[in-house]
Amino acid sequence: MFNASLACHPATTDLMPVLSHSPIGQESAWRSLVQGAGTSHGAVPLSRWTRRAGAPCEVAHPGNDAHHCIAMSLKSTSLTFTHGSRVLVEGRVTAGAVQVTAPRVAVRAAFDAPSDVLHLYASQAVLAECYEDLFGHAHAGDIVLGDPRLVQDAALDRLAQALAVAQTQDGGAGRIFTDSVSMAIVSRLVARHFQQAAPKGRNMTALPAWRLRRATDYIDAHLSEAIGLADIADSAGLTRMHFAAQFRLATGLRPHEYLLRRRIERAQALLGATGQTMLDVALSCGFRSQSHFTTVFKRFVGETPYNWKIKSGLERKAA
Repeated sequence: MFNASLACHPATTDLMPVLSHSPIGQESAWRSLVQGAGTSHGAVPLSRWTRRAGAPCEVAHPGNDAHHCIAMSLKSTSLTFTHGSRVLVEGRVTAGAVQVTAPRVAVRAAFDAPSDVLHLYASQAVLAECYEDLFGHAHAGDIVLGDPRLVQDAALDRLAQALAVAQTQDGGAGRIFTDSVSMAIVSRLVARHFQQAAPKGRNMTALPAWRLRRATDYIDAHLSEAIGLADIADSAGLTRMHFAAQFRLATGLRPHEYLLRRRIERAQALLGATGQTMLDVALSCGFRSQSHFTTVFKRFVGETPYNWKIKSGLERKAA
């Protein structure tokens, strides 16, 4: 994917601090898809463009060949934005503004203030999946979200902020969380585009026991790996959208939360029964690092893995 930027390359000091191994990549050039960001099976790649500097800058992009680019403003800024040959914005853009650029449409922006924007890249496969889930049948032909005008939508703003917070503050938020939120964003935009809500008469039921067993067996068999929402949904024979809602009805937990709980349970078993180091336990349970493991473990158990291991060892001796 070719990209171009003019007189505006954010220095490292201009970038917002992010957690290591975040599923959201940090862009070095405007609307450039970060290598490895969101590239799991069926994922919506996403990255973040951040400038703290207030000096004016100009950027441009010739358009993605196969993806819609969904730009979600995380903070207010001031710019001139040109879509194709048409100037869409000249002045202030408020936080929460969303703009969608269809494939192969060239865009330019001249920023006059600091900016912070999430970019999601929706493929035809993702758009088609959202459409079928919303309306109960496949769409004939490609879906083109052709209206480039900025929109304000409170639900989209909350979803974008959730992704931003997870990137910078939540060490437990992984691919399943970002996959789920990204799909919710795309689904809402598809629903808005076709100017109708999802069918109201369709009652969602809990995941059948046999599908739930296939999903949980898949999770247990792949705890040490990077698991995406699409991977688990595939194991149960469902789309991501149907699976996430039905899984929650069946278990009371989101798939992401269930996965983390199973990883912590596996870690407790290993800490209590083996001589593995903390790092070995962390990696064998699918955590990216020992610090990530400690953060999530403390959130679920209430204390660090080391303290829990010492206390559980003393309790066994006392028994």
